[in-house]
Amino acid sequence: MAGKQGSKIKLLAIMDILWNYSDDDHVMNANEICDKLEEFDIIAERKSIYADIDNLCKFGLDIINTKTPKRGFFLASRRFQVAEIRLLVDAVQAANFISNRKAKELKEKLYSLMSRPQAEAIEKQIIAESKLKCTNEELYYTIDTVNRAIKEGKKIEFTYIKRKLTKRMTTVTEEKTFLVSPYALIWLNDRYYLVSNNDKYDNLMHTRLDRMGKVLILDEKGRSFSEVSEYKGTFDAADYTAKHFNMFSGEIKAIELRCSNAIIDEILDRFGCDVPLRADGEDHFIIKIKTAVSKGFVFWVLQYGDSIKVKTPKSLATEVKENAERVAQLYINAGGTAMNQP
Repeated sequence: MAGKQGSKIKLLAIMDILWNYSDDDHVMNANEICDKLEEFDIIAERKSIYADIDNLCKFGLDIINTKTPKRGFFLASRRFQVAEIRLLVDAVQAANFISNRKAKELKEKLYSLMSRPQAEAIEKQIIAESKLKCTNEELYYTIDTVNRAIKEGKKIEFTYIKRKLTKRMTTVTEEKTFLVSPYALIWLNDRYYLVSNNDKYDNLMHTRLDRMGKVLILDEKGRSFSEVSEYKGTFDAADYTAKHFNMFSGEIKAIELRCSNAIIDEILDRFGCDVPLRADGEDHFIIKIKTAVSKGFVFWVLQYGDSIKVKTPKSLATEVKENAERVAQLYINAGGTAMNQP
């Protein structure tokens, strides 16, 4: 191979080799680089490699010439660090709304940002395919279509699938068509949700993207979220998520909670470190928050047992009490039945 064109291809080939096969634990000497170049049908002399790498360094690549643990070269800096790639790979693997097939594709793209030995080391630590991941391969087109509709301020139409239990204890699916004004996409509890408004109502609704299909952008302009929510100018998805537990809709109200000091970490993780706290005796504190009063919030309170008590509003305290009594009655009845059995 001769001429300037051949030199350019050779430089690109060396860059590709160092990108894929070298890192601080995998150093390549000039002879090894020459061997790899043959896979590109490029025959090169060992001495020429040094000049090529010098040119790549001038171009901006962070290539280190090291003598330990062996003499050779490796690509020292990449756009992402190994720990950052690992975080992203784990997030893809954990997200149940991403199908196993798509998760594999996304991981391969992430692995291409590091050396192959580094990628192989991470892949060995990843769990096998999950049976809990969604199978809706249309999801990615749905995300793209909804994003465009939000950007353009247009309404969308889609079918929504829900599962229903039959008398024979089997499940069937039901489809319903919705026409909505979309406002935000929210990732919560390993699910992707669309926050939108159905013209029939003056509130917000939540739909899971993995259950949506046949999404179409309409020519009709969407309804402003300022007409159906507290937000003006910008829809604050972070604030909205913080106020809605497990994506249950409800009226935003001021709530006062009495909490055990033992769950301070859980409270700060949920409401933020800036939430005002007021001592209530030696073992408890009071917090005041604004959040959506819903079944989701009631379920969240109940999981902490006697560590959280709703002080106000009284209607919410009553709802929590009634739910707790129904749960307790289930076990009281079960216990009574068990004792009466011969």
